[in-house]
Amino acid sequence: MLAAGLLAAPTPAQADGLPPVPMTLTSPNPADNIPHAQNGDVKAFAEIGTTVYVGGSFTSIKAAGDASWTARNYLFAYDRTSGALKTGFTPALDGAVHALAVSPDGKLIVGGAFGTVNGVARKNLVELDPTTGATVGSWVGRSDGGLVRRTIVVGNKLYIAGAFHWVNGTQHLLLARLDATTGAIDPTFQIDASVARSSVELVWGLAVAPNGESLVAVGNFTQVNGASRNQVVLVEQLKGTPKVANWSTQRYVAQCAAGFPFYARDVDFSDDGSYFVIAADGGRATGAYCDTIARFETATRGAAIDGTWVDDTGHDSVTSIEAADNVVYVGGHFRWLSNANGDDSAGAGAINRYGLGALDPINGMPLVWNPTRSGAPAGTTEWGPILWELWRGSNGLLAGFDNDGLGNEYHGRMGLFPLAGGRTIPAVNAPTAASGYLYVSTADGQVTKVPFDGTTLGTPVATSQPNLTAAGAAFSVGNKLYWSKTDATAPNGSYLDVSIFSAGSVGAPWVGSGFNSWFKANTMSGAFYLDGRMYYTKAGINKLFYRYFEPDGHIVGCTEFTVPSLNIYWGNARGLAWVNGKIVYGNVDGVLRTVPFNQRAVEGRASFRLAPASAGVNWSSPTLFFATS
Repeated sequence: MLAAGLLAAPTPAQADGLPPVPMTLTSPNPADNIPHAQNGDVKAFAEIGTTVYVGGSFTSIKAAGDASWTARNYLFAYDRTSGALKTGFTPALDGAVHALAVSPDGKLIVGGAFGTVNGVARKNLVELDPTTGATVGSWVGRSDGGLVRRTIVVGNKLYIAGAFHWVNGTQHLLLARLDATTGAIDPTFQIDASVARSSVELVWGLAVAPNGESLVAVGNFTQVNGASRNQVVLVEQLKGTPKVANWSTQRYVAQCAAGFPFYARDVDFSDDGSYFVIAADGGRATGAYCDTIARFETATRGAAIDGTWVDDTGHDSVTSIEAADNVVYVGGHFRWLSNANGDDSAGAGAINRYGLGALDPINGMPLVWNPTRSGAPAGTTEWGPILWELWRGSNGLLAGFDNDGLGNEYHGRMGLFPLAGGRTIPAVNAPTAASGYLYVSTADGQVTKVPFDGTTLGTPVATSQPNLTAAGAAFSVGNKLYWSKTDATAPNGSYLDVSIFSAGSVGAPWVGSGFNSWFKANTMSGAFYLDGRMYYTKAGINKLFYRYFEPDGHIVGCTEFTVPSLNIYWGNARGLAWVNGKIVYGNVDGVLRTVPFNQRAVEGRASFRLAPASAGVNWSSPTLFFATS
């Protein structure tokens, strides 16, 4: 998440948090029966039935376990279950394949940088028989110009993007739409991108929303249908008269490092189409989303739109992105994620991720999924600059790249992370019940438990919690209690510990994550979790802070944000809890108060005193939390 040094202010576009969602992760262990490419790279995948098609710039392939290589240029097929090569599929192309798609009638549509197919001129776009690789002569789609970088079929519409200016003899600049079955041009789609930032104009990445209503294109352009759109354009009304949407962002305008004509490299929509995510390389520049992953909401309209969240690698490239199963997968030439405080090195809060990562879609925080682009044997390519493609197939996540290591194993230029052996991460949040119990520490290992229905406090009961010692701020998420524990052996004097909380009992603690060693948990005077964020106060500072927080891995976000607040002094707050739309907070004066909380701002004049200091409980401890048992 971006730090203040890079943006004018570290404020996300989404003022309130996003509700957690269940996430289904693939296995981080690559499948062992996937073929290898010997050289070049793998750029594209498609599936028809049980056959997987692979395109790229390679010239030799072999099945897993084979001793010898088979000459095969740019395109091959294999059986999805066994991994065996489909020896009957033998198209002959004279240049690299960049894009694959499947027509409604089950044919293979191929885009790339080639001039002939099966000995006949077919520049950069062709349809093939999926069994033999023979050219389908009746398919009339033709790219009459440059590279076809992306091909996407939605219904009977084929969207293509690249560096062309003519398709089927008609002028279309970088974007076009065809009838997917026949290849005929669709004259109702006239969205033209043009005017390169520098070098050659092109659309490099393309995504179409699952409902077919909108698309996002990214690449080296600054105008679309005459409107200013730098590197990114949202096109809407695809089912009617397509038009450039009233959506633009300033975050891809500035020049990043020299040598990067453009840096918005890839884009994908979520499975429900409610948001899209953009991967970027480029280095660093003030105010720009260079070397980042950013989420944007599809329905947002206007100018100067910021990302809902932004994950910064700390000066390393992200070149491919895939949003699937409520997970945002990213690949590239990065070494860390959540590294806004680093610059070509690991800064405070950095999470080690070597070329591959998986992010929580609600806050961009890394999940516990770390296969790495490693394991290439001696004499092969260990670490290439580009991970070309992440693509969710029917049985997992396929990756195409330019090196020979994946998951600390040999995998030549491609690999599969199977769904089998993966896991589902449940959606967890702060307790959402309107009534339960407030717990407040009274001494080491001792707490007072007070029934609370959101309005009225019940009779306090003293309870023993022998595991809760040297405790500071505490908050509950799902069945876990997170709490600051002062420890002289900790790198910063305290840890953010985790305990299972069940039936009113705090279990034995463990240190949440070694990645949090930089974070001074004991500086929090109160804390609560809500919608992917850890909110907290600090003694003597009149601010309500928050950081992104990832329960899967117990990781604290690297960037500190603040919630606008008026007529309230947070510097005296001691202990925080979120209960049914309100912040419940103690104070140095021992009084317990509540104030409405919509995550956008806090108005202190709406606060209400729940209990005075003389009510039998001293509400001045930072160890205050709400639970349902």
